[in-house]
Order: sequence, then structure tokens, then C-alpha cells
Amino acid sequence: MSDWHHLSSQEALAAVASNAQGLDLAEAAKRLAQDGPNQLNPPNRRSALVKFLLQFHNVLIYVLLASAGVTAILAHWVDTSVIVGVVVINAIIGFIQEGKAEKAMDAIRRMSSPEATVLREGKRGVIATEALVLGDIVLLQSGDKVPADLRLINVKNLRIEEAALTGESTAVEKNIIAVDAQAALGDRFSMAYSGTLVVYGQGAGVVVATADKTEIGRISVMLDNVQTLTTPLLRQMEVFGYWLTIAILALSAITFLYGWLVHQFNIGDMFIAAVSMAVAAIPEGLPAVLTITLAFGVQRMAKRSAIIRRLPAVEALGSVTVICTDKTGTLTRNEMTVQRVLTSDQVFEVSGDGYAPHGGFSIDGKETDIIEHVASLDIFRAGLLCNDAALHETAGLWDIAGDPTEGALITLAMKAGLDPVFEHESLPRTDLIPFESEHRFMATLHHNHAGHAFIFVKGAAEQILGMCNRQRSLGEDVPLKLSQWHMKLKETGALGQRVLALAMKSMEGGQRELHYADTQGEFTLLGMVGITDPPREEAIVAVRNCRAAGISVKMITGDHAETARSIATLLGIGNGRTLTGSELDALDETALRQAVRDVGVFARASPEHKLRLVTALQANGEIIAMTGDGVNDAPALKRADIGIAMGMKGTEVAKEAAEIVLADDNFATIVHAVKEGRTVYDNIRKAIVFIMPTNGGEAGMVLFAIMFGMTLPITPVQILWVNMVTAVTLSLALSYEKSEPGVMQRPPRAANEAILSGFMIWRIAFVSLLLSTGSIALFLWESARGVGIDESRTAAINALVVGEMAYLFNCRYMLAPIRTWQDFTGNSSVLLTIAILAVIQGLFTYLPFMQGMFGVAAIDASVWGRIIGFGILLFIVVEVEKKFVLRILKK
Repeated sequence: MSDWHHLSSQEALAAVASNAQGLDLAEAAKRLAQDGPNQLNPPNRRSALVKFLLQFHNVLIYVLLASAGVTAILAHWVDTSVIVGVVVINAIIGFIQEGKAEKAMDAIRRMSSPEATVLREGKRGVIATEALVLGDIVLLQSGDKVPADLRLINVKNLRIEEAALTGESTAVEKNIIAVDAQAALGDRFSMAYSGTLVVYGQGAGVVVATADKTEIGRISVMLDNVQTLTTPLLRQMEVFGYWLTIAILALSAITFLYGWLVHQFNIGDMFIAAVSMAVAAIPEGLPAVLTITLAFGVQRMAKRSAIIRRLPAVEALGSVTVICTDKTGTLTRNEMTVQRVLTSDQVFEVSGDGYAPHGGFSIDGKETDIIEHVASLDIFRAGLLCNDAALHETAGLWDIAGDPTEGALITLAMKAGLDPVFEHESLPRTDLIPFESEHRFMATLHHNHAGHAFIFVKGAAEQILGMCNRQRSLGEDVPLKLSQWHMKLKETGALGQRVLALAMKSMEGGQRELHYADTQGEFTLLGMVGITDPPREEAIVAVRNCRAAGISVKMITGDHAETARSIATLLGIGNGRTLTGSELDALDETALRQAVRDVGVFARASPEHKLRLVTALQANGEIIAMTGDGVNDAPALKRADIGIAMGMKGTEVAKEAAEIVLADDNFATIVHAVKEGRTVYDNIRKAIVFIMPTNGGEAGMVLFAIMFGMTLPITPVQILWVNMVTAVTLSLALSYEKSEPGVMQRPPRAANEAILSGFMIWRIAFVSLLLSTGSIALFLWESARGVGIDESRTAAINALVVGEMAYLFNCRYMLAPIRTWQDFTGNSSVLLTIAILAVIQGLFTYLPFMQGMFGVAAIDASVWGRIIGFGILLFIVVEVEKKFVLRILKK
């Protein structure tokens, strides 16, 4: 069953064959054996070995391994070891950088309470949560974590915080009255759900669901079944790798057949030539460069309080088109705040967020000193004294112990200049009537040191109005004007604020006890307060910045529609339209896809609704970032292209389901992360445009040699050397490039945009031709001088490397020209990596053991002069090419 909330408590007891005295021990043991323990099933985990082996699951890696196999068969052990070494190092980097395995299921299990208080055979006892069975009677009190899903059968001022499941920041007042079968989760007041927290009162309930059948268990199963999508970059790289592999294999096959059939070369030599072609064309350094570029992005984002749990999420942020955000704790502070104080004479707006007692008061937008309105101080005093919460500061952070609404009243009083310690000492409490749902107010009796007695009450506005016959006005008590207060009540409610009324009356000084009859009438209404969980001020700016960047923001919350709409209006989200969960249920998939285009706010949303909305947006071609902090957000966080969890107030479940955790719970941090993601993607494209011509140049050299029947100007092991040293030194310098101007004023890139644009393909082909032509020319020049093959190959190899050094400066800007000294020196990493590579190439060329391993030889200064001249010429030619391309694009 799923509609226990629709049954009466007696019907629920009968349905599980139990009674108010609980099960007998034999029946409990029987049910435990039959249904199993009350714990969530653990997820299936891949072993560390399997995770490591999956790092090799890439078509380009398969080609490299096949090349290693061919060289091994031909006993070219140096080539084999270098190829295998490159592949293994790449796998290790991937394995380490991917980090933690999925832990969302473990986090959900940690939400269970370790022990539960139950009635069995009419006797109270404490048992392990795992031993709970269907039909057990569980006793709840303040501070308990609910151990299973319960249909409540008895309550006493019971309030339960369900924010982790519903997103509502206010604790829910519970009762035993059945509700409609279609009621949203947050409106099922007769239920207590596993993993939620009792913040006030007492209660008892019968267990109606355990383990995976609980609401948290259902989310757990849903989470386990949600498919995690790959990021746009990974999808593009997969397509890129597929087509590149086909092209490499085809080119290698053609090279082999051409040399064997046309030039009658030895078949073994042609195998080596084909392997050389494959190794030359494969950008084996590219995966490592991508990983390291993303890792640099991770470091930069960490400085902005965005903690990246999975590397590809860095780049994916740059392509986000829609941010789906929870309200409570994400756009708002998840801290109740009084924003309005209503007296008979004035309406005060209150500034300041959260529980920190910092802020002021204003009337009609103009700041005012509350001390000038001394007649209003009693309303602040009433909220402070008729209160069971406590406010305290730890390391500069203010927090409350007790009910969040009562905490907001203490903060309000302190903003008005009242000292809680002084007020409690001046008017000590002698008795109270606690808040109960039946009478909907709290009352406290106080005596001052002169012997006078006062009753302060606070509660639901309509209830307190019914208890009052007078109101405070300019320091005097005058007859109550109900119409005036109903108008103010309506205006404040329209702002999405919860309204509390406060009143007081004098009593005889000798009365030391407070009775219910003492609260019946004759009160003076002091005023009302409007309380809400306000939006973060920085979130308003962040939403505006998102719109400027072409990113749509949609609010998906479990809160009420009126509250969600008012907060969305303040934030600038949506167009005023709101859909509730029940309205979403009535839409088919086609209608839902249209609704998510038109509507910006979705209220009373369950975990299924959130997951369905994210899926519908993705079906429309959007790239989704989903933010949240509760268990109810976890399935949607996992399904979204990018899941973003709140680090401070988010549940462990949300954090483990997400790719990114915000250490400061600041929605504005997402905007900084998006900017960084766009920069990372730009730098990755620059790295690809830089790396690929190296491979193209090497492949061109091999292809030229086969076509004209000449000796290979570069061997497979030399090719791998050039690829790796240029990739892990020069290309990494591009990872440090700063954001380009206007990066947040352009729209997100299309999800189906190819990793290589037409211009990038042209640039790669053009520079590949320059590198291969120049390197072969130097190889032939040295050969014509009569030097050995090793010296000629050394000249060709160094021509490739120096050409790459020169081309690195070109790649700092895709199309913008290099004109000033700053353009050469603006990225110090470029200069540093060129210097490092120059030293490495010197060691490569002149160290004897390197010469023996790679088949190179020392060259003289004149050769270096020609090599450097080639690099300068290549730089100039590419800069000229930029001008021609810019002219074409402008046309």
C-alpha cells in the first residue's frame, strides 16, 4: 500500500494486524524472518580492478595496444615498452582522477536511526532499528530520528522536520486525522517518514513500511535505477575517437598496401611503417592533457568554494543551458527570518538574513531607529519571552536550538536592541501553556520585580485576533479594529510570508499558575510579524547573471505554490506561472515537455516529479544542472548532466549523488563555476588544436616517405617521444590561459556541437602540412649533406618540436593576432614550458643513453640555426593565415 495517510489510525492498525499494545514477541520474530531486517539493500559495487580495467575501454587505446602487439611480434621491444607505458600511465591517471565510487546509497543508509523505542506486548523497550517489523508500535519524542515509515496513532504537540524529503524549511505539525489519498508528501500530516527528525513533542505510530518499502527506501531504489549521463565533452570525444580511429586504421591499411604492392617493400618493414602511421596519428597524450586541464579547473573552482567530485563535471558546466534549483537552502538560507512587523500605527520592513542579529528597520523604504518607536517594543519583548528556543553564536556563525520560527523572533528582538538575558531576568517566567494544534497558540506567565503579572501569547493570526478586544496604538490600548488587521494580514500573506500575531494582558500579581481559562479574551493585540525563509541576496544577482549568459533558471521545490511564487518573483525567476505536483501528474510526456519550456516554477514536487522534470528538459535538448540539498533531490541530482549539492546544509545523500558540492551553499558560486567551465572548454579546444597538428605532421612524414619510397624520417618510438613531451609540457601551458573577454555574455554552446569546428579542422590540416613539410625538408637537407640517418632524423624530430614551440604562441588566441609583447609573455606558463622542453630536447639529443634508446645523434649549431629559422617562419605563416580567416568570417 502507498496511501496509509488516507486510512484512519484504527484501519491502519487492522491492515497490519496490530493493536495499540504492539505485537507479541513471537509474531515480531516471525515477521522479521519473513520480511527481513529494516535496512536498505546495499548497491552492487564494481571492484577496484574492474574500475581500473575500464580505463582501457577506449577505441584509441585499443589501437595503441594492437600497435604494441605488432611491435612485440616483430621483437621491437623498445617500441612495445614505450607504447604500453603510455597506455598504462594514462589508465592510472584516469583511475586516480575519477575519485570516489558512488556512495549515495551508503549515505541514505546512514540516515537510519540506530535504535528505536517500541511497544511490544504492552511493554516499552529499545531495539535495534534493523529489528523493526510491520505492525510495531514506535514511540517518538523530541530529538528522535524516525526509524521507519509510521502511520501516527497518537500525538502530543508533535512536529517533525521533513526538509530532507519535501524541501520545506518549517517543521510540520502532525496529527492523526486521515487526509486525501492524493495528498502531496508534505501534506500527509498523519504520517512520519523514516529518516526525518522529531523537533518537538511526542507521538506514537504503527510501522507500515520498512527497508526498501519506506519513502527513503523508494528514493534509494529510484536512485539506484537512475542512469548517470555522460557529459557533453565525453560524448563528443567518444564520437571524435570513433571517427579518428576509423581514419587512422584506414590510413594505416592504405599505407601498408601501397608500400607492399607498389614499392614491393618487405612485409615486416611495412608492418613497422603501418604501426608508425597509427602511432603517429593517435594523439595518445590527449587524454592525459584533457584530464590535467580539467584538474586545473578543479583547483581553480575549489578556490571559489565549488568542490568537484567527478572531473568531467568541470567542462560540462560550460555547456549548461538550464539550472533547475531547489528553493530551500539553495536560493534561500533555510533560516526563518522576520521580514515584516505590523503594528496598528506602522508597517516596519526588517533587513538582515538568517539568525544573525544584524539588521535594521525601515518605513516606506526609509531607515528608522526603532528606539524612536518605543511604544512598539512590547511586540519584540513578547516574541522574546513567549519562546522556548535559544540563539547562540559559534565562531561567528549564529544558530538556534529549538523551533526555527521561535529562533527568528529572538533574532528580531535582538535587532530591536533587546538583551535576552536582561529581559528574562526582568520578567522571569513562572508558568506556560505550550503550543498545541488544538488551540494554535503558546502562552507564558511572567512577573516583574514590582510584583505585576503579565501573560504573553503568540500564535496563528486568526486565533490571536479572536482572543483580543483591544489593540496597542501609540502606547495606549484602544478598541480592536478587525478590518484593519484583516487587510494587513492579506497583504503580508500575499508576499508569501507566514504571519504570527502577538498579544498580552495584565494579571493579578499573586497568580503563579497559568490556566487555559486565563487565555480566553481580554488580550491587547501588540501586532503581527511576517516570517519567511528569504532569498539570498547574492542569489538574486546570480540569477540575473545566468540570464545574461543565456542560462535559464527554474525553481523546483516541495514547498507550497504561493511561497514558491513569491520567492521566485523576488529572485526574477519565471514569468509568474507555477505548476504543482498534482498538475504535473495530469500531463502526458508531450504536454510536460511543453510545460517545462513555458513555466519557471514547480511547487509541491515529489522526487518523481523532480526526476521527471529533469528528464523532460533533457528530452528538449537542454543541458541540465540540478541543485539541491535534500534526500528528495538525490535522484534528480544523479540524472542531471551536472548535479550540484549544498555542502553546508545539504544531506550526505545529496552530496554523494552530485558531481559538484558548493562549500559555501551559495547559488552565486554556480555562476563562477559556469564561467570556469566555459574557460576550461575553451582551453581544451586550444589544446586539441595544438596537439593534433603534431600527430598530423608526423603522419604526413610517414605517408610522404611511403609514397616516395624513401627511408622513414621518424620511427614509432621517436614519434611517441615527440607526442608525449609536447603534450605534457607545451599543451599544458594552455590550461593556464585566463577567461576570454565576454565569456559570460555568449550563449551556451549547443549540446550536439562537434568538438572540432570546420575552422579547427582547417587549422589542424594547415599546420600539419607546415610541420610535415618543414621537418621532411630538413631531413632531406641533412641527408643531402651526407650525414647519417640518425643525424637526419634528429634534425627532423627537433624541427617538429621547435615548430610546436612556435605554434604554441599562435594558439594562445584562436583567431586574434599576436601583436604585443604582452601577447608573448602574458601566460608565464608558456615561457616556462618552452624553457623546460628546450632542456629536455637537449638531453634527448646529446645524452648517450637517450641516443641509444631512441636512435638519435648529436647535431651542430648550423643545424640548430636552420631548425629555429623554420620555427620562426611557421609562426609568421600562421599569423598571416589568421588574417585571411578573419576576413573570410567577416564576409
